Amino acid sequence: FFVTTFHMADFYSTQAGMASLADDRTKLIHVDSPNVIYSEDEILSQYEYSHNVVEVVNDVLTVKPKKLELAFKTQRKVPKTGVMFVGLAGNNGTTITGGLIANKLKLQWMTKNGLRSPDFFGSLTQSTTIRIGATDPSKGPQTDYNVPFFSLVPMVNPCDLVVGGWDISGNNLAVAMQNAKVFDVALQEKLWPHMEVIKPLPSMYYPDFIAANQESRADNVLDGTRADHLAKIRQDIRDFKKANDLDTVIVLWTANTERFTDVRPGLNMTADEILHSIEINDEEVSPSQIFAVASILEGVPYINGSPQNTLVPGVEELAERHRVYIGGDDFKSGQTKLKSVLVDFLISAGIKVESIASYNHLGNNDGKNLQAPQTFRSKEISKSNVVDDMVAANKILYKEGEHPDHLVVIKYMPFVGDSKRAMDEYTSSIFMGGTNTLVIHNTCEDSLLASPLMIDLVVLTELMMRVQYQRKGSEEWQPFRSVLSILSYMLKAPMVPRGTPVINALMKQHRAITNLLGALIGLPADGDMMLEHRLRD
Repeated sequence: FFVTTFHMADFYSTQAGMASLADDRTKLIHVDSPNVIYSEDEILSQYEYSHNVVEVVNDVLTVKPKKLELAFKTQRKVPKTGVMFVGLAGNNGTTITGGLIANKLKLQWMTKNGLRSPDFFGSLTQSTTIRIGATDPSKGPQTDYNVPFFSLVPMVNPCDLVVGGWDISGNNLAVAMQNAKVFDVALQEKLWPHMEVIKPLPSMYYPDFIAANQESRADNVLDGTRADHLAKIRQDIRDFKKANDLDTVIVLWTANTERFTDVRPGLNMTADEILHSIEINDEEVSPSQIFAVASILEGVPYINGSPQNTLVPGVEELAERHRVYIGGDDFKSGQTKLKSVLVDFLISAGIKVESIASYNHLGNNDGKNLQAPQTFRSKEISKSNVVDDMVAANKILYKEGEHPDHLVVIKYMPFVGDSKRAMDEYTSSIFMGGTNTLVIHNTCEDSLLASPLMIDLVVLTELMMRVQYQRKGSEEWQPFRSVLSILSYMLKAPMVPRGTPVINALMKQHRAITNLLGALIGLPADGDMMLEHRLRD
């Protein structure tokens, strides 16, 4: 464990002092340890990672504790960062752009409940805290200290992000914002002059991959072949970076859910295959895959915020070849986030979840597009797999091959707009033949929940671009594996490097992020044992 010591005692001696860390993002905590060295350009930390290796031989399970000695190097200078959204003129695109502008300009607007100021509620990186330790018990009653997430290492300020992107709709963002009907009218009026000057770049429209009802939006589309489109998207990224004098660009897909593509040899199983399939204009290559390939070839991270299988093996191999980060799939904002907490709680409590029925209706364009069976299937898969690792972890409750019944229904109801209704029923077996049923009604403001996750995905991805690690005995500094599984907290169907376990339990995903941030500044993992509070003097 670790004891928190503040060098500016008068300034940081109370929890009120912690508030100043939130008010002034230039202030970071300082770790006083031989395991961390701060220089003008970087933070260098030494970290001992402890883990257990399990082996079963002749039906005997043996656990061997292992230690891995690592060094982490984090560049302190935060680069000027741009983010390009695919689906810029959609509900999510307009909501995140408007939210960033409102926060940057500190716009206020009247509601029926009074004057409202902008915020980043719902963002892990901007609105949560991390426990970093407790005060020294020899100096009085111990107090735990929790500091802002962004105060451990330098992170990009969302208000400094430069926004651009593509859409099949040519509406400027003010008109698109009005059509989305997400923000209060008073806020829309404040944002209008700032949003109407932003117009999306033309995008790809391949009707076979999305619902037919999207054709009426498609007035801003590219001509040509898939190879032409790849070249154009790459040029768009270069032009955006140059025009805005950016150091770093991140591309994030927040457009319509596509149907799943085939995954087969000759099409997309290797990097060379996916590149060849684009070159010959194979009709089974989706728009999202072209955006992913374009990003990778430009050295730009790509994040897939929808459930389709964009990141096929060939795309993953291409990312590894170029050492570019990719992440996915599908924003985890409402019903699925709650499910990943509730099922973990029930199974961890020894309660056997037998069936889960999840019903949704919504009226935004996402709901409209999901009425096509092929696009709904993509969403159904991402929503249904969220409990798999929790079930597999408990062989006392579930026999081999046993799994709760799990039903997902999504319906389009225009009147409710972006205010999605999610209704869930969890039925479980309890002690001595009993049954427990939980019924939950969740009204989710869809884009207002998704937009903070998009901010977190961009902020954490940019941070990972400045982090390298070194194994003890090696002189090589290298980045993490290209599939950025540390983003799992924000994603319904988290993608992980092949051969590694998928974790869906939300708090495990949360601890993975916070413990990694601690490692970057030489702090041991906070395992919540709190022995400093439980042991006798």
